[in-house]
Amino acid sequence: MPARRVNPYRVKLLRTYTVAELAACLKVHKNTIRHWQKMGLATIDKARPVLFHGESIRQFLATLNQKRKQTCGPGQMFCLRCRAPREPALGMVDYIVRKPSSGNLRAICGTCGTVMHRSARRDDLARIMPGLTVQTVEAPLRLSGRASPSPNCDFEK
Repeated sequence: MPARRVNPYRVKLLRTYTVAELAACLKVHKNTIRHWQKMGLATIDKARPVLFHGESIRQFLATLNQKRKQTCGPGQMFCLRCRAPREPALGMVDYIVRKPSSGNLRAICGTCGTVMHRSARRDDLARIMPGLTVQTVEAPLRLSGRASPSPNCDFEK
């Protein structure tokens, strides 16, 4: 699995690309393009140099990126370590208020124990996390001033 998703909109629709040009355009290695060709990226013909049409490249990358997306169902959050939607451990979720109408959900993964995060609106909490205990946690206050200095000072005045 690559470290990042490739942006299909870097490819011009009406242009043809060789393997080297396409690799430079998408900022990937030439072997990645050849791997995509084995996975089903259509070439213009079987002759050399191998040419790809921009529209077929963009369509292939869009379907490839769409396959990688996973939607979280009700009561689930996406775990980055497991790379899958998971249920929170013990059915407990913390809601951290960021704005009056929205905030972040924080829970522990029931499988691996990693902290999971999800953005949510306050009004949608019952729909997103049905049957789970949601505790509202106020955001920590910002420091508004300095603390008073220690009376035990080594500096002479």
